[in-house]
Amino acid sequence: MKLTWFGHSCVWLSGTKNIIVDPFIGEGKEITADCDIIAVTHGHADHMGDTVRLRKRTVAINEIAKYLAIKGIPVEGMNIGGTIEVDGVRFTMTPAVHSSWIEEGGIGCNGGAAAGYVITMDGKKVYHAGDTALFSDMKLIGDLYRPDVALLPIGGRFTMGPDEAMMAAQYIGAPLVIPIHYNTWPKIVQDPSKFKFAIERTTDMKVAVLAPGETIDL
Repeated sequence: MKLTWFGHSCVWLSGTKNIIVDPFIGEGKEITADCDIIAVTHGHADHMGDTVRLRKRTVAINEIAKYLAIKGIPVEGMNIGGTIEVDGVRFTMTPAVHSSWIEEGGIGCNGGAAAGYVITMDGKKVYHAGDTALFSDMKLIGDLYRPDVALLPIGGRFTMGPDEAMMAAQYIGAPLVIPIHYNTWPKIVQDPSKFKFAIERTTDMKVAVLAPGETIDL
């Protein structure tokens, strides 16, 4: 399986199926990569992104799923703690400590709870934390699902920052950590090299700092 970070929180997993999580890359750019399945972590515009435009089968929490169904999107609704299988890919929805509001059009509406996912495909488990603060039950995510990769926000202000994300990485225990949700805008500017240095100096985990559009093999 290959993993490509498109920027912000948008990740493309390419294997038996092509999956995009949170299809938004900022700067007015549109997602051009093809995909079979979209997974949305919460309702904010910088995560829903191009979901409606792409019109692909989508996995989302129940409230967002109902909204997307009205838009004519083929959608699989679920909730935190649940696991579903879509075209041979397993999606386990995990908690995230964050807000969620569907911001498209007008005043908006309730987007349910924010969430993350453990996505299992081709023998690999990828944990995408979504937008979240640090919370101690991340250790349960590590103990239960033992992800191979943890995608963690480090931007601060709207999510946890590098210090908290370092503790999150230790709770989860994935051998590979990839920082996300940073440097999209001035308010979430961070130096990921410091995050990488701190984790690799004090643990056995590795950190892959990807440039937007960069791909790694898992």
